[in-house]
Amino acid sequence: MRTYPEQAIHNRHLTTPSTNGLPRGRPFSFAPLEARSVSKRLPRAVATRILSLMSPSPHLHPHISLTIKNRTPLAQGQAFGEVGPYERIDARAHVAFDPASPAYAGIVDLEHAPRNDAGQVAYTTDVQILKPVDLTRGNARLFVELANRGNKRCLQFFNDALGSNDPRDGAHFGNGFLMRRGYTVAWIAWQGDLLPGNDRLLLDVPRAQHADGSPITGPVRSQFIVDAAGTHVLPLSGWVSTRSYPAASLKTTQATLTRRRYPDSARETIAPDAWSFSRLEGGAGLDNQGAERARLPSATNIHLHDGFEPGWIYELIYTAQDPLVLGLGHAAVRDVTGFLRHADADASGTANPLRESGHGIEKAYAWGRSQTGRCLRDFVYRGFNADPRGGRVFDAMMPHVSGGGLMWMNHRFANVVRPAGQEYEDHDTPADRFPFAYATSRDHLTGARDAICKRPDTDPLIAHTQSSTEYWQRRGSLVHTTTDGEDLPLPANVRVYLWASSQHFADPRALAPVRSVCREDSNIIKTSMLFRAMLDALDAWATTGAEPPASRIPTRGDGTLVDGPTWAQRFPAIPGVMRPRGPASLSLLDYGNGTSAGILAEPPHDTGERYTTLVPVTDGDGNETSGIAVPTVAVPLASFTGWNIRTRAHGHGAMHAFSGSTLPFPRDVREQAQTGDPRASITERYADRSAYLDAVRAASTSLVGARLMLDEDVERCVLDATALWDLVMA
Repeated sequence: MRTYPEQAIHNRHLTTPSTNGLPRGRPFSFAPLEARSVSKRLPRAVATRILSLMSPSPHLHPHISLTIKNRTPLAQGQAFGEVGPYERIDARAHVAFDPASPAYAGIVDLEHAPRNDAGQVAYTTDVQILKPVDLTRGNARLFVELANRGNKRCLQFFNDALGSNDPRDGAHFGNGFLMRRGYTVAWIAWQGDLLPGNDRLLLDVPRAQHADGSPITGPVRSQFIVDAAGTHVLPLSGWVSTRSYPAASLKTTQATLTRRRYPDSARETIAPDAWSFSRLEGGAGLDNQGAERARLPSATNIHLHDGFEPGWIYELIYTAQDPLVLGLGHAAVRDVTGFLRHADADASGTANPLRESGHGIEKAYAWGRSQTGRCLRDFVYRGFNADPRGGRVFDAMMPHVSGGGLMWMNHRFANVVRPAGQEYEDHDTPADRFPFAYATSRDHLTGARDAICKRPDTDPLIAHTQSSTEYWQRRGSLVHTTTDGEDLPLPANVRVYLWASSQHFADPRALAPVRSVCREDSNIIKTSMLFRAMLDALDAWATTGAEPPASRIPTRGDGTLVDGPTWAQRFPAIPGVMRPRGPASLSLLDYGNGTSAGILAEPPHDTGERYTTLVPVTDGDGNETSGIAVPTVAVPLASFTGWNIRTRAHGHGAMHAFSGSTLPFPRDVREQAQTGDPRASITERYADRSAYLDAVRAASTSLVGARLMLDEDVERCVLDATALWDLVMA
């Protein structure tokens, strides 16, 4: 971890009034320039106290220095409607702060982080910005995406663009929606355990250590599932993109490796001499069994001598060292967003690139999907949406496909990249924990009362969106029910929407379904048109107070939210289709006495008590009856589900991760009679292709009238429906 003692103190305090009621250019420093010599002459504790007294705003504001590395035009200078051309800014923010500041209270292991010469803790984070060349032609809105495992997705989903972590060319901006609306788009690295590669943005945070410099150690539990034979070596983190905590000892007798066939199967212990902490070294072309490769000791890799068997769940528990202070990820998003919104310049005098000629940012919105949707919920829950200078960091948020989870991040030895648990994969992570709901509720298993939204002065407006998959795999019902499964009223600042019969990852550019290790074709329903309408509604809500469309969710009260057995009674018995046993369950886990301090025992104790998880009911076609149905679901050619079932040798019978299914209707009555399919055939439903497309156009127009879709997306939906008809009827 690099620190920047030369940035410790500057004397630059700007107090220009703002146009949005908040002070502009509040000081991003701790002490005047001449105080530098104080820290050199006195002990650290005394110097830190004197510096805090000398600062005009002690304990509040981090010292931020922004290094701009590149400014380049986007898409060869392409103009996006009336907003005109955009430019891209690549920067690095260097941040140092007083660890005694209340703004950083509660960050696990912060007291063990190294200090710079001024007694401050430092971190650095990558920042990438796409902004109108002429800010006055933009909409004065900052759209911050928390990149999912370092991967940028907002252009892909809001603009129907080609996904890229290096957006430069026209294909990376698709239909240009965010740009045509005038948004300034920013990515701020927040995940401190990522490794370089694939143009991922990186956050460098300190490693925690004892006061004498010796390493902090503790238990770590990693899980591994491989899909193909021939894998012998894996990083201890389980992800090649993610840092692994080094093993404190390379002796396998001091660790435990097990495997099991299903999550509830008995664990089989793998002998210590059958594996090692090591990696393979060798040239290209050597066989994948590793026989001709050198096996070298490695504190960050596991080598299973006979190879990992596909589909089995392997679990390693070992003693690790050198935990990262990963809770600083929330602080990075808050600190840098606050700077971009309110500062005229950084502490070194570098101008804020989002302030030009008196024009700047008036509103800030945040979007995250899956992992980063959970991160936004955790950000609000932990109070980081409170700007230390007053007011909100983000005026509004859009957490997407997060389900009921929070983050496994502000913990010692957290694995931020690891998904929260599903039926088969990634069990027993601390990400799925109470509170699940935005509204105040009582945990019926522990008696605790809590809520994600509990700070009315700083809680943002929230549009929480989720697919069917979140109800099946990610405990999505707990977002709007009590922990024992009863309807829970939503707070006034929150809307929740089910995107009916869709799957977790709905690629707006997908041309055909895939299967991987699943029994059925993947769900190919596209939902990106809902993002665009949702953002317009959220902006109006934050700007004028205009109410967005009412929440659209399944409820217990109207019978659309049910348990697994009730769902099975309604879902059609489609020949050859294996159905799930029910939604993924959720146990109450006990991580030991250190849980409240972010220090977890491994493995956790399963108390045997369960939270209630529920799923949306379907009609006789197998499509969900509640939520928002995009036109190709409202006018169906298939049953579309949020679940898919694993094949033999890959956990047969269990649901697969975040995959959904496309189950086409029989084409005509002859096929229906031959297969015994209970669903009406396509030719019975629609006279011909034109009749089908007319129905899709009518459904699209209805969504426009409900403010759930934009006019510009009607013909796009018809084109998608045309491709779907050709695929199913081929």
